[in-house]
Amino acid sequence: MKPKKTLALVLLLTLILATALPTAVFAAGTEAAASPEVAQIEADAATVTGKSIGSGIAIGIAAAAGAIAMGLVTAKAAESVARQPEATGQIRSQMMLGLVFIETAVIYALLTVILIIFVL
Repeated sequence: MKPKKTLALVLLLTLILATALPTAVFAAGTEAAASPEVAQIEADAATVTGKSIGSGIAIGIAAAAGAIAMGLVTAKAAESVARQPEATGQIRSQMMLGLVFIETAVIYALLTVILIIFVL
């Protein structure tokens, strides 16, 4: 993908996500509540909504980036094996090591999202 197309896709995705966010997240606390309990419930609901949206976006980006990186690593390894079949073992071991690091980064993102949802 060309850099201009990638930038345009990222900007379009950002615009779609920004307009799709519920207005309750931004407007939380603007109206006077009938009681403090209702205000607290509304604030908690807005926090949960914000955490859910943020976590979904974060793990979506991490998974997409991991999938793209794994595809590129596999493609480059296949090209390398096609060019030098005698180095297949070394190329395969380097590819597997790279895939492990990529997958580890995605798993760390998943753990971070889980911590955001359940701890913060």
